[in-house]
Order: sequence, then structure tokens, then C-alpha cells
Amino acid sequence: MVTSLAAVLAFRYVDPPISSFMVQARVGALFEREPFTLRHDWRAIGAISPHAAVAVVASEDQRFPLHSGFDGKEIRRAMQEAEGGGRSRGASTISQQVAKNLFLWPGRSWVRKGLEAWFTLLMEWLWPKQRILEVYLNTAEFGRGVYGVQSAARVYFRKDAAQLSASEAALLAAVLPSPRRYRVDKPGPYVQQRRNQIVRQMHALGGSAWLRNVLPPAR
Repeated sequence: MVTSLAAVLAFRYVDPPISSFMVQARVGALFEREPFTLRHDWRAIGAISPHAAVAVVASEDQRFPLHSGFDGKEIRRAMQEAEGGGRSRGASTISQQVAKNLFLWPGRSWVRKGLEAWFTLLMEWLWPKQRILEVYLNTAEFGRGVYGVQSAARVYFRKDAAQLSASEAALLAAVLPSPRRYRVDKPGPYVQQRRNQIVRQMHALGGSAWLRNVLPPAR
């Protein structure tokens, strides 16, 4: 408990050099004897296009500025759909995804979910929202071995994250539900449709002005 508190507090001020998911991907490739290149290049949120921040919020967690780590409305909706026999859907917030990506491992066990909740609460308590979003933008996976929007921008668009357009940012966000299944470089009809939907949602949120109007500074 003390260790987790210290780690979360430290990462409030120190940029994480690597995440748990990055380590697991590298170790997994070693065991499978597959070639693997880890691409991860940290960028402060001020050096990332505002379109990227708006895109991931529009795609993953539109009530991100309002909740305290857990979106009760989305959780209830997911439970209702599951009870009705619908397709299982995720209800994880951006805060929960940061907790999982940075500190934990994939899976659905109660132990892992409990730890995810604990780390989420710690981050919401110790970090401002913009810091949570900054860490998410730098640790999210956008393809095999591609972590963070700076690396994704370089790999897929040959530009820095600061130069991403709204459409490019939305395309990156479109693969986040399953970055190993969907591809930025070869987007199929589903990814293209999802990108267009995210662009519309970005406009509905207020576009690039949303970041400075809604979220307080990270530091």
C-alpha cells in the first residue's frame, strides 16, 4: 500500500520511462522468439497537438473531466447490455486505463480489477486531470510496439505529435479499443467509420479549445 502510494505520487512529477504493458510486451516477444522493437518517445502534453487529447476523450471517455475515476453511467449501461444478452462492452475510463497500462497486467480477475480500482483512486486523488491525460497519451498502445502519440505520429504519419491534424488524431483514437486487431496504416471500413464518428464527436465537444477550457494545467 505504501509502495503503491509512493509510486503514484512520484509519477505525479516524474515522467514514467516505461509502463508495465511495455515490459510485458517485450518479455512476451522474447519468450516467443519474435522480433520486437519498442517505440516510445515521451512528450509533454503542451508538445502534443490538442486534437490528440480531444480525440481520445471523444473516443474513450467523454465524461473524463467530470467523474472521479469511474463512470457510473457507462458501468450501468454495460451491465444492462450484458443482462439483455448484448455484446460485452467495456466501461473503463481513461483513468482506469492509465492505472492498468502503467502498473498492472491484462486480464479480468477480481484481484486485478481491485488493484486497478485502487490505483485509479490514488491517481484521481494525487494527480490533476490533465496529468492523467498526459500519461495516457504517452502510454497508450497504437500498434505492436508503438506506445504514445509521439511514436505513433512518427511511425504512421512521419511527423511529430504536435503536428497531428484532427483527422489523424481521430484515426489514432479509432484503433484504441484493440490496437493489435485494428491498424492505423491500413484502416479498414470499421476504423474509417469510427474515425469519422470521432471527428464529429470532437467538434461536439468544442474542438481543440476544449483542452484549455475544461482541464486545469498538469503542473
